[in-house]
Amino acid sequence: MPGTPHDLARRLASQAEAVCRRYLSNGRRAGRFWLVGDVRNTPGRSMFVRLTASAKGIAGKWSDAATGEHGDLLDVIREANGFTAFKDVVAEARAFLQSPVSHYEPTRRQAPSAPRGSSEAARRLFAISQPISGTHAETHLRNRGITDLRGTDSLRFHPRCYYRPDEICETEIWPALIAAVSDHDGRIVGVQRTWLDPDDFDISRLGKAPIETPRRAMGDLLGHAVRFGVNDDVMAAGEGIETMLSLRCVLPGLPTVAALSAAHLAAIQFPKPLRRLYIARDDDEAGDAAAATLIDRAAGAGIEAIVLSPALGDFNEDLRSLGLDALRAAVRVQMAPQDVARFVECDA
Repeated sequence: MPGTPHDLARRLASQAEAVCRRYLSNGRRAGRFWLVGDVRNTPGRSMFVRLTASAKGIAGKWSDAATGEHGDLLDVIREANGFTAFKDVVAEARAFLQSPVSHYEPTRRQAPSAPRGSSEAARRLFAISQPISGTHAETHLRNRGITDLRGTDSLRFHPRCYYRPDEICETEIWPALIAAVSDHDGRIVGVQRTWLDPDDFDISRLGKAPIETPRRAMGDLLGHAVRFGVNDDVMAAGEGIETMLSLRCVLPGLPTVAALSAAHLAAIQFPKPLRRLYIARDDDEAGDAAAATLIDRAAGAGIEAIVLSPALGDFNEDLRSLGLDALRAAVRVQMAPQDVARFVECDA
């Protein structure tokens, strides 16, 4: 019946996240759960509230792994407010349900969820991320010596991007650099997430979060890449985002793509107008193998391939260790003369 404790608990469960944000404000959302220290709103993660129904349980139910306590959202309201009389719990619940809880209103039609790791999930993540200007992502890149960030619309920042170490561990939240992987028509088919250290810049980690796999990609990656600039008759391709952005610091007008790994670099698709390809190799065995494969593929397509080799491990290491002028000079002598005039001299 309307107004009964069961009905109040059901209505609260339909707005579970809003209830948690009001009465368990020291917690945070992690996937389908709200994590907090305990039902009295202590900071921590031992108590979890189920926010959405699933085969494993209904929304609004909570359990504290540390104490074994469990209950529903009426219990949350009681404990968070220190009520002893149930009539006060009921009054507070009714007052909450009559108040504006707008942006968590359950009656809103929600877009269907996209399969985890799919291209659609990648597009949604990129869409809800923000431009990197003034964000921790911009600081991360500048700390790696990359100061020219023109033409980086394919990069965005998400301040609270989910990271799950494995299927067993709890979901964590870290700031992340989000890079769009696209096809030649500019359609986003995937993203790479680089989780960042929110507090300190540790040179040993180069600003990445202290987690096991600070970089992960999802979506349709094979043949595609993170793109900087518009397709033209000359292009440079390499593995890492920072590697290619470092190269763009001395070749700002040259279209470049980051394939994200040696295997994907070897498999990149060639745009139709391409006639000369610069391969920015990493100085390791995988980089050599990718460059050799790409040279053969380019020759078969009638495209001239020229390898650009770093002095150290990769071009970002060159930029950080040797400086901008040294990087420009080293790249200049490896390029075709006509491209030096076209892409280097104007920025020297």
